[in-house]
Amino acid sequence: MSVKQVAILGSTGSIGVNTLDVIRSHPDRFKVVALTAAKQVDLLAEQCAEFKPAIAVVADADGAARLSKVLLEKRINTQVLYGPQALVSAVTESNCDTVMAAIVGAAGLVPALAAAKAGKRVLLANKEALVMSGDLFMQAMKMGGGELLPIDSEHNAIFQCLPSQFSKAPNPGLGVEELWLTASGGPFRKTPLDQLAGITPEQACAHPNWVMGRKISVDSATMMNKGLEVIEAFWLFGLPLEKIKVLIHPQSVVHSMVRYRDGSVLAQLGQPDMRTPIAYGLAWPERIEAGVAPLSLTQLANLSFTDPELERFPCLSLAFAAAKTGGTAPAVLNAANEIAVAAFLDDGLPYLQIPRVVESVLNAISSVNADSLELILDVDARARQAAQDVVKEILCRH
Repeated sequence: MSVKQVAILGSTGSIGVNTLDVIRSHPDRFKVVALTAAKQVDLLAEQCAEFKPAIAVVADADGAARLSKVLLEKRINTQVLYGPQALVSAVTESNCDTVMAAIVGAAGLVPALAAAKAGKRVLLANKEALVMSGDLFMQAMKMGGGELLPIDSEHNAIFQCLPSQFSKAPNPGLGVEELWLTASGGPFRKTPLDQLAGITPEQACAHPNWVMGRKISVDSATMMNKGLEVIEAFWLFGLPLEKIKVLIHPQSVVHSMVRYRDGSVLAQLGQPDMRTPIAYGLAWPERIEAGVAPLSLTQLANLSFTDPELERFPCLSLAFAAAKTGGTAPAVLNAANEIAVAAFLDDGLPYLQIPRVVESVLNAISSVNADSLELILDVDARARQAAQDVVKEILCRH
């Protein structure tokens, strides 16, 4: 059995930490060759001391100097790099064969594309890579000849429920009719609508089932996260948008489902623990121990499913609309949302203004064909500036 050489883009985030936890249990199967982080230098230093990668990447020169000093003191022979291009180097110069793409937001797009072009096994936890550049990314995967395995629990569940011969050009004879993405509904599923205006960042980040970063937790509360996942599913599995559904499932036990023409519905069930899809992606097509407690169906009181209330979750409607428009509209949606969520978390933007910022920017920037990385990055930058302008206006009024 050959040892897989793994690069982790975003090793200090929740996905990265969980990936290292799975790898820690299987030293005979996996070797970490590259780790990257933005600002959490101390945690990255601890990870480097334990896993001794060939390359470590941080956001800036100050962070690189701090990390280099710590590693020198610990006599860890890891090359320290910094900046956006260094993320690409972590993929292309580390001799990795497997890349966990787990950098949150648009920052993860370029290195994920580099991994696709280089023919790596890409474990995609960064949904923005497909949201912003779905066609480009899938073309890069095809040209590179690598493997694309979804790590988001919903897409990983669908991947497990599809026939093994399912491809980007689905065979009608396989009988796949619909994909059902489940959503917990977040912390405000039952909150009276007239109380949403006063929601605080602490309340929005208190997810009832999953342990996630702050930005993703807010996206789960607004259900923008699920909207982005719809766009991701469209590119991953090649079904029309009208065949991709969203269901509220508060227990987060059924991670997603596939409905077939013959009336069958296949579902993947498990604990709400990201180590399950991570282990599946790392070892695929084999299955390995993930450190996750067994699921006891006898201890579950019920499994319930409802349609989402679009009045409660306007971000979900905006995501479907952007997906239908296509082109650069999803990139604009993502950029505006990142700015709005950051303003909510850090600057006091009211919770209910998040979808209003996104909608305003979508209306202001016309969609064009997303046919080059340069164009996508330019649109992303313009959308961010437009969103910042809208946020300033709203904060001035408040």
